[in-house]
Amino acid sequence: MVYHQYSFLLALSLALVSHAYFINIDASSEECFFEEVVKDTSLTLTFEVAEGGFLDIDVNVMGPHGESLWSKERESNGKFTIKANTDGAYKYCFGNKMSSMTPKMVMFTMETGEKHVILEDEGKDGDESHNKLAQAVRSLSEALLGVKHEQEFMEVRERVHRSINDNTNSRVVLWAFFEALVLVAMVLGQIYYLKRFFEVRRVI
Repeated sequence: MVYHQYSFLLALSLALVSHAYFINIDASSEECFFEEVVKDTSLTLTFEVAEGGFLDIDVNVMGPHGESLWSKERESNGKFTIKANTDGAYKYCFGNKMSSMTPKMVMFTMETGEKHVILEDEGKDGDESHNKLAQAVRSLSEALLGVKHEQEFMEVRERVHRSINDNTNSRVVLWAFFEALVLVAMVLGQIYYLKRFFEVRRVI
């Protein structure tokens, strides 16, 4: 029983290897990060631009030998998953070189899977039910992690949309105020013109 509980906690902890970050990328610059990955493990990069400009960013993922594994330009969000073929440091970069003035804020998560750990007693007693339980726990943990990340990205999208709505509302209010000023100016101009017109008629 103790062995089963230990395996349950071990599977849960191995399935929840993930890192989430918010970074600011200045105009005409690039930020790169490295992740040490063991062969035959999965590497998943998920990102979304939260603020800045047209909400676009350049993304490039490279292997340990500098080879390009995935590259996108002017993306607002995306997800990339690979299985590491070799051990080493995998590099992923976010570039804002297309912008000359506007910085960007990017939220991204880097999920690193783990190779299945075979315990000392596993496989000797043929405990298939335990293996199925451990696999179910790993699947459940991955699903929960996916839900957590989706909630985080939904919060980012909600903040982006709220910012867009606030900007739109501000522009509508300013435009309405400008129209009101133009209307008042036109009314005053017409009153002044009519007043001058009747004053001229009276003199004649």
